[in-house]
Amino acid sequence: MMWTTGSRRRQIGWAVVLVACAAALAALTFKVNTIKSQVRLAERQIIALETEKRILEIEFQARSNQQQLADWNRVEYGYVAPSAGQYLESERQLAALGMARADGAPEPIRVAQAAVDGASDEGILAMVSPVTGKPESETRPVKEEKSARRPLAERLSTPDPVGAGAMVAAQ
Repeated sequence: MMWTTGSRRRQIGWAVVLVACAAALAALTFKVNTIKSQVRLAERQIIALETEKRILEIEFQARSNQQQLADWNRVEYGYVAPSAGQYLESERQLAALGMARADGAPEPIRVAQAAVDGASDEGILAMVSPVTGKPESETRPVKEEKSARRPLAERLSTPDPVGAGAMVAAQ
């Protein structure tokens, strides 16, 4: 019996050692995961700081370039910021600043809309031929019959006044 009690104690001893090892493994795993999280957090902070550093470097370069440009404007070109007296209060003041046209300058382009007889009240004008000046409906040529049509090369080689195609078709 002694041997069985010793064997039983050994089994309980091994079970206690095994439970202690499992607890130590769990504690070690938690500790490793905690350290991994801290490392990831530190890496994210490093990346954020590097990004902020790049932004600040760009800002510094831009501001130094602005200072350089301001120095050039002041020293080389004599530019200064506009003062309050340089702003205009109305369009009339702006128009008064205009200069007369030089001799030989082209006339300004002016656009106007005149009322046309027979135009609808909607403000839409009838299509007018730029060549004849007549409304489009009056200048449309009569359709030629197939026998009266000439080849394209012949039509292009002979100068036809506007509407001559309609005369050919009528003959």
